[in-house]
Amino acid sequence: MQYFTQDFIDFLKELDANNRKEWFHDNKKRYESSVKNPFLKFLQDLFAEIRKHDNQFKVEAKDCIARINRDIRFAKDKTPYNIHYTAFASRGGKKNKHIPGIFLRFGPEEVGIMGGCYMLSKEQLLSVRRQISSNIPKFRKLISATDFVAKFGEIVGEEHKRIPKEFQSAHVKEPLIAKKQFYYMAQRKPELILSKELLSEIMSYWHTARPVNEYFIRAIQ
Repeated sequence: MQYFTQDFIDFLKELDANNRKEWFHDNKKRYESSVKNPFLKFLQDLFAEIRKHDNQFKVEAKDCIARINRDIRFAKDKTPYNIHYTAFASRGGKKNKHIPGIFLRFGPEEVGIMGGCYMLSKEQLLSVRRQISSNIPKFRKLISATDFVAKFGEIVGEEHKRIPKEFQSAHVKEPLIAKKQFYYMAQRKPELILSKELLSEIMSYWHTARPVNEYFIRAIQ
């Protein structure tokens, strides 16, 4: 099924060149018909597919879509709108970004598909590090799986320069334990948005990400 037309991409490109409230309000009906509504429909179908494999996935699609309005309170860039449309496809949705899932960003330049842990509390980070250090080969096997590497590459994220004493010996064996974020990402060309295979393609990334996400979920919960 094709969820989006070329106008999804064209609208965001034009928004990029006309990023002001007056232009957006003049094109609001177009935004709703070409961007907002088809994205919601796609996400509803995606979540229906995810629920076939995960009975704990109970969030509603409408509660997982980020607003197109930017938070400009503390930003130097005061343009009011994002030039992409995003959603948090996880058990916590956008209200609980601690829970790993996949984060989708559809834009005119690329499709971003991300997963893992991006916002960890101190307690959650401690739990993740302890889980990794307790069985490093298990963690390494998950992130070295052929399909995971092919789709997402490697775990990335910011690192602490100083490693707590508890994890210094584990850090020698597994340097990733120094990270304070454990996420991964894939980038696809924007043509994927227009593809009739969009749903099956995104689900293939969800399936690939699931073992790593479940590993992190067990650690933080």
